[in-house]
This record gives sequence, C-alpha cells and structure tokens, in this order.
Amino acid sequence: MTDDGHHGKPLTGQVVRVGEQGPEGAITTAGGRRYTAADHALSDEARARIADGVPPNTRRAYERQWTAFATWCIEHGRVEMPATGNTLAEYVETLCAAGRAPAGIEQAIACVRTMHRLAGHHNQPPTDAARLALRAYKRARAEAGTRGQREAPPVGIDALRAMVGACDLNTRTGLRDRLLLVLGLALMGRRSELVALTCDDVRQVPDGLEVTIRTSKTDKDSRGETVAIPRGSHPLTDPVAVWSDWIGVLTEAGQTSGRLLRRIDRHGNLGPRLGADAVNVIVRDLAVRAAVPGADTFTAHSLRAGGATVAYAAGVPVSVIAKHGRWAPASPVVLRYIRAVDRWRDNAMRGVGL
Repeated sequence: MTDDGHHGKPLTGQVVRVGEQGPEGAITTAGGRRYTAADHALSDEARARIADGVPPNTRRAYERQWTAFATWCIEHGRVEMPATGNTLAEYVETLCAAGRAPAGIEQAIACVRTMHRLAGHHNQPPTDAARLALRAYKRARAEAGTRGQREAPPVGIDALRAMVGACDLNTRTGLRDRLLLVLGLALMGRRSELVALTCDDVRQVPDGLEVTIRTSKTDKDSRGETVAIPRGSHPLTDPVAVWSDWIGVLTEAGQTSGRLLRRIDRHGNLGPRLGADAVNVIVRDLAVRAAVPGADTFTAHSLRAGGATVAYAAGVPVSVIAKHGRWAPASPVVLRYIRAVDRWRDNAMRGVGL
C-alpha cells in the first residue's frame, strides 16, 4: 500500500484528465483515485428501489413497448441498443402499416429513447425520420376520415346526478359508487389517486372536506397535497354527506382504517381495496344505467375531465383549476377542456340571427 492509501504504484508524475484512462488502463478521477468494480456495482435492493421510482403503469407500458421493439429488431437483423435512427424509423413504419393508434406509436418512440438514455446512450437514436413518418401517417389517417384519439367525454353536473341516481343507496355498493363519482369529479381525481386514498386521508372541516393526495403523477417526489372540497348544495351529491354515509358503512363493518374505497362482493362483504381497473367499469356501468349520452365511451377520466369542465364553465380561473386538479400550470390537457367550453360560450355565430 502506498503513502496515499492506495494499492499499487503511487499516482505521481503522471497527468491524467478526469475520466481518462491512467497508465494501467483504469479510469481515474480528479483526485487520482481509480475506479474499481465496486464503483459500478448496484445491489438488487437498489435496483428494485430505482425501478419502483417509476410509476407502475408507466413501467408496465414501457416494458411492453421495449419488448416489442427489441423483438422486432432481432427478427429483422437489427441492433436494438444502441439503435440507429433508420431502425427506429423503420419500426415506426411497421407500426403505421399495422394501423396502430398514433398515441401508441408516440409512446413507442418515447420508450426507445428513454431506454437508451437509461443505458447511457443519450440523445439516441435520432428521431427526426421516425417523427416525419408518424406525421405523414397522422395526415393520411385524417384524410381517410379516421378519427383521432377519442377522449373520454366529461361528466357534467346533470350527468353526475343521473349516475348517482342510478346507484342503489340502500346497498353498500351503491353508497361506495356514489362516493367514487362525487370524489372523482370534485377532486378532479385520477383513478390511481382515488383508489390510493385511505380513511385517514379524508377529514371533515367546517367548510367541507380536506383530502390528502399523498402522491400523484405530477408529484414525483411524493410531497403530497391537501385538496379542499366545499360542501355541496344538492342532497345526492353533497361531498360531505356522501363521504359521511360511506364512513358509516365502514364503521359498521369495523373497517375504519386502510383503504377508503373497497371492493365489495355479491354478498356485500368488504374487500381490502378497489382496483384501478374497476373504477373504469363502475363509471361506464353507471353511465349506461343512467342512459347518459355516449355512455359507452365513459371512463374514470370522465370524472376528472368533468371536474375541470364544470369549474371553468362556472368561471373558475384556469390557474386555480390546474392547481386543484394537480396538473402542470401550462398543461395542454387543461387547455383542451377549456376550449371545449369556449367553443360554445364564445362562439362567433352566437346571436348572429341564423
């Protein structure tokens, strides 16, 4: 061992730039220390923690997209990592020829780039050719009369009351579903946020309810946020009354902790939690039972979109809506909801005498 505490020859008399190979081929730092295998090692626990840093839905989608891309590359004799720009463009052409939705192709491109970045291949592969191909595909679809991505229609107040009216409030399922609908709209909640709520996350205050969202899509560091929901004026959809009725069910069942929204079997027994996929099924089923126009296209997102839409129609500023719904301040999604209201409220043909 040398005087500087390192094994081998002392690092003197040799100028080595940071990140360059030293006289024995080892990568060195500014302090002259050499990297070893330990510097590049990562434990299974650390790998698992890093993987958990990506939202589960995003992780599953990217795993699926990357597997499809890597398999295609192998089948066509191409290198998947690092891939060339032409390989990515050819893959996009394959997806276009298969009639895939443009949104899915956009996700595939983003996935390939992300996987390259995580592997240390920054800004690879080039996407210019792939995006030009996708642009041409979108134009061809539009000219052929193919509809673009269909968004779930927003739930308005009339539709909400009709859907709540379709709930059997004499049953545990009906009371749970009413809470799901009202909270979903009033929170402008994502389905992942709704099913993650615990009993302790909601508390009654003099002005209404305070709901703690512990983590969300736009809160990557899980700082959490408390959303205020005022009391309502309609007995069927007053958030405080709706929440209170459901808490009564949980108290009666001795389930005053854990998840707020629970799965309920056909015998009325409460399960540990409601799954995210079940939220879509419940919303669509209630829309159909209430005979709401376009019911077959309703999803959980209809509640989130509905909250933003009715708020803007009532004169709430865009910045307030974005904050309440946990969107980024300049989110294009919020602006889409606003434009849907404005195209009727501020219509150029309104009042011209047609």
